[in-house]
Amino acid sequence: MIEIRNLSKHFGDLTAVDDVSFQVARGDVLGFLGPNGAGKSTTMKMITGFIAPDAGSVVVGGEDIAVHPVEVKRRIGYLPEGAPLYGDMTVKAFLRFIAEIRGYRGGECDQRVDRAVELVSLGSVLGKPIETLSKGFKRRVGLAQAILHDPEVLILDEPTDGLDPNQKHDVRELIRGMAEDKIIVLSTHILEEVDAVCNRAIIIAEGRIVSDGTPAELVARSIMHNAISITVLGNAANGIRDALAGLPNVRGVEIDEEAGERVRLHVFPEGGAMLIEEVGRMVRERGWEIEELRVERGQLDEVFRNVTVGEGVMV
Repeated sequence: MIEIRNLSKHFGDLTAVDDVSFQVARGDVLGFLGPNGAGKSTTMKMITGFIAPDAGSVVVGGEDIAVHPVEVKRRIGYLPEGAPLYGDMTVKAFLRFIAEIRGYRGGECDQRVDRAVELVSLGSVLGKPIETLSKGFKRRVGLAQAILHDPEVLILDEPTDGLDPNQKHDVRELIRGMAEDKIIVLSTHILEEVDAVCNRAIIIAEGRIVSDGTPAELVARSIMHNAISITVLGNAANGIRDALAGLPNVRGVEIDEEAGERVRLHVFPEGGAMLIEEVGRMVRERGWEIEELRVERGQLDEVFRNVTVGEGVMV
């Protein structure tokens, strides 16, 4: 388990991280979210021992990183922001260098490098200098060095930054595959990534945690959660809106778009109620011509904006 206790960090008058506390257990993939400057990278640097906190502590597997820094760092794989690398080294030379720093020699060193290369698909660029690689390949080299020693804890700062859609898919599959027996903490600006790989998400703003829950719990806070989107053919938008607004458990109906004979409306439930049966029944009874009818899951970006700009309820 990782235990973050009352962690704080100041840079002059700037409070980058302000009394942050949370725990992460084995098997968890924690998405660490927040706007630029929220304190994500600073928190990750303190978890990995890259910088020291001004207050608070980081305990990994029962050991405080301030007391046993080398022992804790052996357990951690870290992909920093921007994946800093030695550009004049080839990919293979760099990964062998990292393996040797980790204490591997001979055949074991080769096996560690080969496994990391295979997992992140670096075989085609092994002999190339890192400085000649694309941003995506550099990111993959950084990920390879982070997993080379098969760590118990992975701290990944924007792991898919700069990758194309296929590469993002591969990295997400890799993270899912490693999640069962590791602790993984990843920061990201890609909200769909939280849905794709994380079973928990923390949102941080101005150095403080403003939300902590599963992706499903976060989405459930969206105004669009369980809303019904309906596109009808006809020119009686106001009448349709008024009829739907009269259904039980409907909090409100908005006309989202009206173009010619097509009208799109959103029907918002009271207290997250499911409205699909009632709406469908009314559509049939009134004989409305329907082009589309669907239940909305919710919008994570809306929740993210609300909690980070102060429009939502802090938890």
